[in-house]
Amino acid sequence: MVHLKTEEEIALIRESAQVLGKAHGEVAKLIKPGVKTQQLDKTAEEFIRDNGGIPSFKNYNGSFPGSLCISVNEVVVHGFPGSYELKETDIISVDCGVFYKGFHSDSAYTYPLPKASIEDVLLLERTYESLWKGIEVAKAGNRIGDIGFAIQSYVESFGYGVVRELVGHGIGKNLHEDPEVPNYGKKGKGVKLVPGMVFAIEPMINQGTRNVVQEKDGWTIRTSDRKASAHFEHVVAILENKTEVLTTHQYIEENYSYKWRSKSL
Repeated sequence: MVHLKTEEEIALIRESAQVLGKAHGEVAKLIKPGVKTQQLDKTAEEFIRDNGGIPSFKNYNGSFPGSLCISVNEVVVHGFPGSYELKETDIISVDCGVFYKGFHSDSAYTYPLPKASIEDVLLLERTYESLWKGIEVAKAGNRIGDIGFAIQSYVESFGYGVVRELVGHGIGKNLHEDPEVPNYGKKGKGVKLVPGMVFAIEPMINQGTRNVVQEKDGWTIRTSDRKASAHFEHVVAILENKTEVLTTHQYIEENYSYKWRSKSL
């Protein structure tokens, strides 16, 4: 069942998203070759707690060990922070959630390190663009399938694979709520979008096959062909006459030292 949010609830999710966005910004300052991913996680958790929030992911389902999901290169999502040191050719997805004043927020951003390949940077740019293609059609009167179709048709035109096993989701008092928001679909199909819906759109796009496997840790998802994967995420609110993006990548883009995108969205 989809829980429609009031204006007051949406305002609280917006507040949560500001703490989240600023936590992402603190992480962005540190991303460079030689940095251990556990340092990124420590920085995010300290910032979130110092600002009155709780990391949504920490101990999720009683077992996730980090405040961040840190997914490098062929890891799609749910990678563990640890002793891995970033390399100048890596790409790294940082996914974070914040619980603040009773409401969750959730967003993700994939960074290329300074010597990432052209192919990897193009994957990131096109995945980021697909996120906005999905957001553009996420408006009252349309359907969930319109979002998936917009993302899928765009990235598949470049020969990329769209992950099927993991999808976007509603969000509010719980980190994961209805409706599910797949990154594939058909126009005019699925749940109708109505004012009060709040959900995360999060394309997970692979350079090669769409197929993924889960590692033995029970969390980490990687591409089956070990080619690179990209992941971007925003939370949106469907309003009467517009759609508002509640999360922000502003602080990431202000603080990440390597200005990689060829155009602004």
